Amino acid sequence: MPAISHFSALRMTRKLALCLALLPFLVTAQSSSERTRWITDPVDFVNPFIGTTNVGHVFPGATIPHGMVKVGMDTDSPGNHAGYDSNPIYNVTGFSQLHDSGTGGSIPLSNFKVWAYPNCTSFERCPPSLANRKLLRKVREDGHADDFASPGYFSTNLTNGMRVELTATRRTALHRYTFPAGTTQPRILIDLTNDGQRSSTDPILTLDPDIGKVEGGASFAASFGPGRYRAYLCVTFRGSGYSIGKPTEYGVWLNNFPVRGTTDVQQVYYGFQPEMGALFTFNPSPTGQTSILVRVGVSFISSAQACETAEHEIPNFEFDEVHRKSRKQWNDVLSRVQVNPEGVPRETVELLYSSIYRTHISPADYTGENPNWESKEPYYDSLYCNWDTYRTLFPLMSLHDPVTFAHIVRDADPILGEFYVKFHEQAASLGVSAVDLYDALLADAEKQPPNWNLQGRQVEVWKELGYIAQDMFSPGGANTKQVSRTLEHAFNDFAIAQVAKVLGKEDEFKKYLKRAQNFENVWNANVSVPDEPSIVGMMQPRFADGTWNYTDPRHCSIHDPEKATCFLNAVRRDGFYEGSPLVYSQYVPQDTARLIELQGGVDTFVKRLDFIFANDYFESTNEPSQQMPFMYHYADKPGLSTQRSRQVIAQFFNTSRNGLPGNDDSGAMGSYAAFYLLGLYPLPATRQLLLSSPFFKEVAFHNPVLKTTTKIKAVGFNGNPSDGTGGNVFVKSVTIDGQPWKSSCYLDWDAFEKGSVIELTLTDDISVTCGTGDDALPPSISTGGYD
Repeated sequence: MPAISHFSALRMTRKLALCLALLPFLVTAQSSSERTRWITDPVDFVNPFIGTTNVGHVFPGATIPHGMVKVGMDTDSPGNHAGYDSNPIYNVTGFSQLHDSGTGGSIPLSNFKVWAYPNCTSFERCPPSLANRKLLRKVREDGHADDFASPGYFSTNLTNGMRVELTATRRTALHRYTFPAGTTQPRILIDLTNDGQRSSTDPILTLDPDIGKVEGGASFAASFGPGRYRAYLCVTFRGSGYSIGKPTEYGVWLNNFPVRGTTDVQQVYYGFQPEMGALFTFNPSPTGQTSILVRVGVSFISSAQACETAEHEIPNFEFDEVHRKSRKQWNDVLSRVQVNPEGVPRETVELLYSSIYRTHISPADYTGENPNWESKEPYYDSLYCNWDTYRTLFPLMSLHDPVTFAHIVRDADPILGEFYVKFHEQAASLGVSAVDLYDALLADAEKQPPNWNLQGRQVEVWKELGYIAQDMFSPGGANTKQVSRTLEHAFNDFAIAQVAKVLGKEDEFKKYLKRAQNFENVWNANVSVPDEPSIVGMMQPRFADGTWNYTDPRHCSIHDPEKATCFLNAVRRDGFYEGSPLVYSQYVPQDTARLIELQGGVDTFVKRLDFIFANDYFESTNEPSQQMPFMYHYADKPGLSTQRSRQVIAQFFNTSRNGLPGNDDSGAMGSYAAFYLLGLYPLPATRQLLLSSPFFKEVAFHNPVLKTTTKIKAVGFNGNPSDGTGGNVFVKSVTIDGQPWKSSCYLDWDAFEKGSVIELTLTDDISVTCGTGDDALPPSISTGGYD
């Protein structure tokens, strides 16, 4: 997936401070028996290994919520985008401090690996290079690698007898290396240069032989996008339960050769050597087994700042205490979403909390660590990327973690719109300026940046034609993905319209709401699916003169005769990104009612949806498909939405190591699955959420900013069909605080804002409807739902 490179310029400058305390989750209950139904320690239900093989690219190591440091194992797997691969056939190459999670593109980060040797015959014979030091993990009886992880902690046992444990604070990692019994010369290596892409240049390194301290840094390639960044480290050591003393041996190493007695890179000739670091031999424990603690501070400013941070965040090398505090932070955020597990397999609970957990790995809090950020306000990076996450991740954050959302909100119209439409009354207290936010939205809508391909929009042609023409090339980027970008730009303008409405800017509200309907400009009513001619009308590329180009509706699907991927590629001119024309022809969340009209009415709309699912055009791995199972709501057939969404969970998501259908996309897939399990689907930048039934008897959301708790009860819940088909799971009627609600298809944000008890009466009748009133169907622009 595309990404914002480290330290990219951002459009907004404002102070975003943590003004409201994060409150523990509280549920008012009538009896002690009712209280016991809620999960009190959700960390125990998190499985960090979901998606750690088979291209899930999930990071299972140790971090705190949105921590900058993500310390974890690196393997030599070809799919080691998060460093790790759970498949035990791959060797371990080190334990590095920085990772991302669920990304595609080039391998990100994996900087500053640490390695331990229990049995080198001599200092000079320790093999320091990546290729020569690596080895396998032990394998358990069940065939899995002997690894363990829970939020804030990771451990493994290697085939050389080493046991490795990891934990972390925001900018500092703490390692614990336990050597095999009888080790007489425990050695530890610091690898300065080997990031995931092996891209380092300009290394600097010094070591202090009296206290065994390493400082240094290097420049590295960004993982997706142009530019490079510089990172620094500060490493210190301490014996666990004994005084480690001075290193007995030390030196810089180059490639596969340690040079004893050297203290910096100037003492050795390194020329164009690609690998470099430091190596130490320490005294073993005088009593019992030797364990050595390694504290690694990381900074993007200087090694001095890395040292200062490490000393401040982990002053006493107390591994168990750091782990305990990390676990507490995870429980604090996860416990704001509560479920009643009665009548539900543990796997379902694990799938939910593991999915929510992954939404808090990224983006990362780099506050104080961006050399290009001349401000003391919060700064978040590793946004891989807003296109992936605006649909479900930030709406999920709105439900339970708006303080972090307020810190993150910086970029992308739907994300800013999502925040302000829901939290405009609290924005000032959260440090978010309405003026700055709206000015940023208008700048994005009206001013074309020099490099719109990296950030911003191709605004001039959008304003001139109302669509991105396939044959217009303007400075600032490659003219690709024209249809996809047209649809996204229309939704961007919809988000701006919603903010303008809240601010009382009537003229601008009407202007951008009209531009939000520009999706019609790429609707070609005369294109049909080659193998199903009754499905007529398709989003298609268009030239500047108004004439049409043609892209096969099967393009980018498993049925594509050309087997195209529609990945980010500047040479492609097909008009679509990570989705077929069939998929994008269902993607108008702001005005699905108009889309139904364009497709010939409710019956043909439903027929098209059924065709997409029956013939595997639905793309579980890519975000444009995420809302598709819920599109039946707009045809007044919410039972079909409920069944489709449950079938998606049954088919594509589970708690195994390959339990994701593709990249997790920095929590985009996690939030998507979480919403399905909770019986909701968000409409970003609006005050509505589409409604289904949860996989639990009761779910509840605590919002620490609003200081409210909203509970959803599924009346008549008796479990979930394993294949997602049928069951007593369809919503017949809804009450809010005891009063009948106007729709069985959506909820308004007001219910979450004030804190409500929402009761869903369930039935096994899949033919349920949204209701009988004029506003029972979910809102669309063309029906006046957003006026």
